[in-house]
Amino acid sequence: MLRLLSILLVICAILLLILFGHSITVVWIAFVIALTFGAVFGFSLNSADDNAKLKKHSTETSDGSTQSSQSERILKAAMSGMREGVVVVDDSMRVIASNDASRSIFPRCETSLDSRRLSELTRNRDIYSAFEKVIGNGQPSETKVEMLDIETRVFDLRVVPLRLRDDNNSRGAIGVFFDITRIERLERVRQEFLSNVSHELRTPLTAILAFVETLEDGALEDPENNRRFLGIIRKNAERMRNLIDDILDLSAIEGGNVFVESAPVRLREMVQEISTALSSRATERGVTIINEVDEVTVVFADPRRLEQMLTNLIDNGLKFNKQGGTVTVRHSLHDKDRILITDTGDGIDHEHAVRIFERFYRIDRARSRDMGGTGLGLAIVKHLARLHGGEVSVQSTIGEGSTFIIDLPRATDIDEPKPEPISVPASDTSVSTI
Repeated sequence: MLRLLSILLVICAILLLILFGHSITVVWIAFVIALTFGAVFGFSLNSADDNAKLKKHSTETSDGSTQSSQSERILKAAMSGMREGVVVVDDSMRVIASNDASRSIFPRCETSLDSRRLSELTRNRDIYSAFEKVIGNGQPSETKVEMLDIETRVFDLRVVPLRLRDDNNSRGAIGVFFDITRIERLERVRQEFLSNVSHELRTPLTAILAFVETLEDGALEDPENNRRFLGIIRKNAERMRNLIDDILDLSAIEGGNVFVESAPVRLREMVQEISTALSSRATERGVTIINEVDEVTVVFADPRRLEQMLTNLIDNGLKFNKQGGTVTVRHSLHDKDRILITDTGDGIDHEHAVRIFERFYRIDRARSRDMGGTGLGLAIVKHLARLHGGEVSVQSTIGEGSTFIIDLPRATDIDEPKPEPISVPASDTSVSTI
């Protein structure tokens, strides 16, 4: 509007100049005023437009800076929260960026890894070669590396090329360390388990096949030996069945498919029922089972699983005892309910005691197999005790015997309704060999 007004003033000044040329002073004064007015307001409007444009550009720049800052914060938070170690190096193999998790990978460096050469952080040739190879050929690389510290850690290292600037001569590499220590350990356990299972099944199966062939070759008509051979076949078949049962049971427990339903249990009655079920084995081996649990003792546990634990431990005490020895069951009250099963066997060396609850671990493999053990009974006891929120341990003295201890949470420590104490009928008692 102001521009239009200034233009009109200029036009009017020109008309006045034509009509009233004699009064040129007045006309020229009007013309100058019109030009000045137009120039001033035209500049003002142009300045306003320019200011608006500058303000818009400033806002865009500010928004860009805000977005860039936000992206940096997100990236920093993501890197800091990663469990995987991330290390970025330049073409001189010097670390230019890293996250917090990478510090635990290189124990020799207590401070930030940045600005330090990779050779200062580790002497592991596999790590150095992986980064060097990627920087050299520009191709991604993946390798498995082992870091020796207090314990060996295994990493899956993946390195990819990184162009640090627009020119092709400025190369770097970014490496991500994935900790696969636990996966590797589980894989070893799986392989050992399969190897042990195969070996444990092969032994009785070989015996069964050998005696079947002997019977087929004519021993079936031999009245003095045929029943003995059949007895050996039956014994090995039962051993295979027990092994399979224990494998399935242990697999269900470790897989989280077994749940305990704790209730008050009269411990003395349960121990007496188990003793009755194992009495023939005790007589055969010349061992006496002594029940020293008080009549009023009540523990809080799953009746079926507690019976399984006690049966395994008492039977174990029978098998590895001396002629004329004893297996004594007692109860003591501490911060937990403690059940003690003590035998008078040969005892266990400390080096074996710390591993005795492992799957398929045996002190004397030949003796254990001869007595029908599967090598899984104590592992099952350990897992069942932990399912109850308790623990199992062993104390042993060479030449005097061993005491297996089951610690269970007391009923007063568990906020659940407490029904009347129960015990398992003797007819339900089953024996799982160790």
